[in-house]
Amino acid sequence: MGEFGELGVVLDHVQDKIILLDGRGRITYANDAVERRLGHEPAALVGENAFDYIHPADVEATRDVFERTIAADSYAENTVEYRFRAGDGSWVWLESRLSNLTDEALSGYVVSSRDIDDRVAAERERERTATRLEELAAVAGDVLWMFSGDWSELLFVNPAYESVYGRPVERLREDPSAFLAAVHPEDRGHVEEGMDCLAAGNSVDMEYRVNSADGRDVWVWVQGEPIVQDGEVVRITGFTRDITDRNRRSRQLVVMDKLLRHNLRNDLTTILGQAEYIEETVPEASDRVAVIRRTGESLLATAEKQRDIIDILTGDICFESRDVRAIADRSAEVVRDRFDSARIDVNGPATVTACVLPHLQLGLTELVENAVRHSDRPRPRVEMTVRPEAERVVMEVRDDAPPIPENEMQVLTDEYEMSDIYHSTGLGLWLVHWVIELMDGSITVDREPAGNRVRLSFSARPRATPVER
Repeated sequence: MGEFGELGVVLDHVQDKIILLDGRGRITYANDAVERRLGHEPAALVGENAFDYIHPADVEATRDVFERTIAADSYAENTVEYRFRAGDGSWVWLESRLSNLTDEALSGYVVSSRDIDDRVAAERERERTATRLEELAAVAGDVLWMFSGDWSELLFVNPAYESVYGRPVERLREDPSAFLAAVHPEDRGHVEEGMDCLAAGNSVDMEYRVNSADGRDVWVWVQGEPIVQDGEVVRITGFTRDITDRNRRSRQLVVMDKLLRHNLRNDLTTILGQAEYIEETVPEASDRVAVIRRTGESLLATAEKQRDIIDILTGDICFESRDVRAIADRSAEVVRDRFDSARIDVNGPATVTACVLPHLQLGLTELVENAVRHSDRPRPRVEMTVRPEAERVVMEVRDDAPPIPENEMQVLTDEYEMSDIYHSTGLGLWLVHWVIELMDGSITVDREPAGNRVRLSFSARPRATPVER
């Protein structure tokens, strides 16, 4: 049974790699696991110095642990991690446990080792990932943050905090609620309600003002998410984004829209009134007056569409659970009321529920009306189909109108580039495009010999948060 008799047989069957070392580090015994795990024949290792097989970068620390352990005056046991050269020349990470307890029958110090290659590789990957995330966070313009579930401890915040909130990060580390001092007094209560909501396990999406270090108001958009484990909120994480410029542009757009729409309506009303007077007093000019009237009425209709688009682009984006089939039915009804001669059919299941923007009906009505207006048939026909597809909803609008012009089609399919000499003819299709875009949907157009087919596709699932524009 060899030098160690029955004990050697037992050691050869254990999974851990077992070697015995004398006081100078020479190997006096190695079990069979050394060959199975490291590719060395046990007999070939006997008489070799173990430290000759350890990676040069790990030798000093490993030898120090060994020497301190065997030199201890009382019982000592230590663990050390290092790389050991395998039979094929590769390096294998080992975790070894050794003590200064020896026995005459063993003639050496027992070193029990296990392969930790997978664990070390996983730890290295985590370290690399953490480093990359820290690098990304360091250059991010958004404030990335994480607190404990009760807001009592700041777990992480990136340097962007100081530029947005105008306060030092160290102050926030000392007092995790210190960021509240930067919040506009009128918004502070709203923010505290949001904090309570997150601590209770609910997501939060809000906007509020921050008094920056230079005294100006900064508008921020905040999204927060609770991290829940076993029903308990253990961490709260999220981001804060400076949206001051976005809000300013939205307000400016609304002001310009109101001024333009007010002036345009007043001026066109004057023009149409004068056209009516000319028509009454100069009958022979009625044909030319008709042109003025049509053009003026078209401009008024465009102004109304502009108002709808401004509302869509600047208003709150809130998704609602709606019956999309009912939306299609209502759009068909609206267009039928405007065009008595049009035949508009709606096909598909009686109910198709999806989470959509309220503006979907406005866009769909515009699409159907556009088809009717451009048809050259005495009785224009439009067929709408609504159907669910997996987790999406598809709405198709088929018409019998001439092919949609290339530039108009590109507006719908998001391939359009505005230029001074190449532009679309109106705002209606832009309205359709922006509604579907805000719903993260897509539009495809097929120009067929007998008409056009416009296909709208969007997700049916609820949207937890509004869209960032």
